[in-house]
This record gives sequence, structure tokens and C-alpha cells, in this order.
Amino acid sequence: MMHKRLSVACIVLILSATALGSRMSFGADTAPKGWFAAGSHPQDYEMSVDMAVKHGGKAGAHVKFIGEKAEGFGTLMQEFKADDYRGKRVRMSAWMKSENADSANLWMRLDGSKRMLGFDNMGNRPVKGTTDWKKYEITLDVPDDTVDIAFGVFVEGKGEAWVDDFGFEVVDQHVPLTNLLTPEQAKEEHDMAASPKLPKGPINLDFEE
Repeated sequence: MMHKRLSVACIVLILSATALGSRMSFGADTAPKGWFAAGSHPQDYEMSVDMAVKHGGKAGAHVKFIGEKAEGFGTLMQEFKADDYRGKRVRMSAWMKSENADSANLWMRLDGSKRMLGFDNMGNRPVKGTTDWKKYEITLDVPDDTVDIAFGVFVEGKGEAWVDDFGFEVVDQHVPLTNLLTPEQAKEEHDMAASPKLPKGPINLDFEE
């Protein structure tokens, strides 16, 4: 039941943090270029570039709980225009490792003009405890009326996670979907106004910039 609760909570809280184009100041001075902090309690999480722990290249990203009481989650995320992916099946992947994590997850959300059109936060397959580098994937169909795509990594509760080498690729219909958005959630209307300054595509996916 926790996985279902987490899925709903992350939809609502990530949505409220980003739908109006808001950007949290927490971790802004240390967040990787092109990324920003959000979530229910972003002030309880340190989000930074890590030059020592990475999957490949020169750097990875690090999300670590630094609060006194674990009451929510913090996410390192970004958004971009959906133009290049409309009408296609898209697989997002990234490498992640964790240490003493209550829950460490990737997520991706598809925004229409008034409602979410797809969502997966690995709520049914969270990464817990201490794990080594492993590649995780999220696959969603991007409807023709998708306006923007949001994605990232979050830690819920205590612990920390590292992430590196995000990737987006168009795949065929044989690749199974991982969409966790229920029909009821898909009907809910929200203010999904996207910022006109969103980039054309995802940037700094390997945290090298």
C-alpha cells in the first residue's frame, strides 16, 4: 500500500511544485546545470554534482537527506518541450545507486494543457537500502497533445542516491509500458501551464556541464 500512496503523493507534490513554472531555491547553488530542486521537503535534501561517485565520465548527481526528521521527499528534476516525442513511445533510462535509502526512484511525467497524460515514479519498484550502480528504465507513450515532459530522481525519507547518464530514446511498440497513472488520475484537471522558456530537449544528462 505504501507504493500506491507514494505514487499519488509524488504526482500531487511534484505537480504543485512545477506546474506554474516555479523553481525551488533549495540547493540552487549546488544543483547541476539545467536541473533544479523540488518536492515536498526539498530543504531537507542536499542536491549536488559529485565528482568522486559517478557511473561514467567526470561526474554524477547526488541527492542526500540532511534534515532532522524524514517527512517527505526531495527531487532533482528538469522539464523540456515535448515536440520531438509526440506520438512516440519513449524510454527514459538512468544509472542509479543508493546508500541506506528508504526509497530512491526515477520518475517521468507527461503534461497536457490541463491534465497529466502519463506518469511513472517507480512506485511499484522502489530502490531501497544500499545498492550498487544499476540501470533503471521508464517507458511511456507520449500522446499528440503532450505539452512538456518532466523527469528526475527523488529520495523519499532518509538515505541518499547517486544518478548518472540519463538517456531518452524512441522505442517500438514491443517495449512494455510502465505507466502508473490510473484512469481516475488521468481525468483530474490541473493548471499545467508550461514555462515558455523550457528547453527543446533534456540537457546535461551526464552532469558533465
